[in-house]
Amino acid sequence: MSWFKRDKKAIEQATPPEERRVRTEGLWTKCESCRTIVFRKDLEENHLVCPKCQFHFRMNAKQRLALLFDSNWTEHDAGMVSTDPLKFVDTKPYAKRIKEAQKKLGMNDAIITAEGQLNGKPVICCAMEFGFIGGSMGAVVGEKVTRAIEMAMETRQPLVVVSCSGGARMMEGTISLMQLAKVSAALARLDEEKLPYISVLTDPTTGGVTASFAMLGDLNIAEPGALIGFAGPRVIEQTIRQKLPDGFQRSEFLLEHGFLDAVVHRKDLKGFLSNALDLLTC
Repeated sequence: MSWFKRDKKAIEQATPPEERRVRTEGLWTKCESCRTIVFRKDLEENHLVCPKCQFHFRMNAKQRLALLFDSNWTEHDAGMVSTDPLKFVDTKPYAKRIKEAQKKLGMNDAIITAEGQLNGKPVICCAMEFGFIGGSMGAVVGEKVTRAIEMAMETRQPLVVVSCSGGARMMEGTISLMQLAKVSAALARLDEEKLPYISVLTDPTTGGVTASFAMLGDLNIAEPGALIGFAGPRVIEQTIRQKLPDGFQRSEFLLEHGFLDAVVHRKDLKGFLSNALDLLTC
């Protein structure tokens, strides 16, 4: 055994396992699809897509905006915060959940509304954050999307909404369900103004978000393998009393059956949106 290997082995044996684990923690990640161990930096440079099987990892809202906008972008309505209208408590108070999510993510709710340029084209974009209470839609999310629609009408800019959500926020009850109608009505006004709206569905897009603005785009596009649906498979099977096919809530199945207009790889997403906006605004 060479002196280098001998000394290296002695150092490793003298280093506590906890310390060795801390040194490598976060440097590698395992693909959820093919189980390949991927170097974290390589994954980030590949837009959080597995280089082996092309599995799309989830992006947070800020990463999504950085992917789509050319450079700097301006955030709107950042200060909006839920008032916990029902004083809801389950395993912990809803107000505490909100504060914990705000502290962890550095944002006030589950969506960011931003204005910037996409391949030189001015655009308003909303990006949802799944890490904030499952990206659920409460009064703040519904209001921010509605204000983004109104801003698009005032400035005559196209609108892009990137959905990543578990659905309506149960802690706000009927107030969260009211957002479905409010946002849908605002999108109807946007359509009357003949301004483009492109909906991008990512993994997962479910529940009340799917039942409202996520499926109301002039173009509805999704990332590969994204889970998209309203209710869960077990609920649907119990309702219709039929066995459902495998993958029936994945983006490829929905494209095949006419629920989506396109499934676009993440590396091609910005270019696809740019071309779509050219067609919709000409």
